[in-house]
Order: sequence, then C-alpha cells, then structure tokens
Amino acid sequence: MTPSRWLLVASSLLLTLGGVTHLRAFPKAAAAADTSNLAPFFANALKALWVMDSCGMFVLASVGVVAVAQPASASAAVIGLLSLIPLTTAVLLYVFLGNFPAAHLLMVVAACLAGAALTR
Repeated sequence: MTPSRWLLVASSLLLTLGGVTHLRAFPKAAAAADTSNLAPFFANALKALWVMDSCGMFVLASVGVVAVAQPASASAAVIGLLSLIPLTTAVLLYVFLGNFPAAHLLMVVAACLAGAALTR
C-alpha cells in the first residue's frame, strides 16, 4: 500500500474515533444546553452543531475510505482541499477553547490528509 493510502487510512480511523467520541458526549452537551440560560433557539443550535460536527467527521472519513479503495476517485487537489476542513476546525477550537485535545487530533488528521495529497 502506498504512503498516500496509509495516510488516508490513518485520517479515516482518527476521524471515525473522533466522531464516535463526540457523539458519545452529546447527552452531556445537550443536558448542559437544556439547563443553561441560553434562549431555546441557541440551545437547540448548539445541539444541532454538535451532531453536525460528528456527522461531518464520518462523511470525511468515508471519503478517505473511498479514496483508498478507488484511488482515481479523488485527486491530490481534492484531498488537499479536504484537509482544510479539519485544519480550520482545529484552528477555531484553538481560538475559542484554547489548548484542547480534539484540536490536536484534528491537526493530525489535517496533516495526514495534506501528506496524502502530497504523496499521491
């Protein structure tokens, strides 16, 4: 297997792990939103964004799996552009939450995807 494929596998596994971990934390986040003084719209928006983030990780992991199984399905440019998704998410986590483990994981994913694009 080529280095590009290994990096895509690694990023897909990390994204799946991140998505599962994030979804498992949803009940606590939902309870915190429900008991906060947030307006209902913002509490529900937080819940939606929480689940959307997990779904986005699963979709991005799926794209990586398809790119491993069918290398012609995704060009180096597409994979490089996809690396910007976890990169920008990590940067925003650092800006709003500071030194946060999930941001580190997303930086590793972004590096794996960028590496996969460069070695394609």
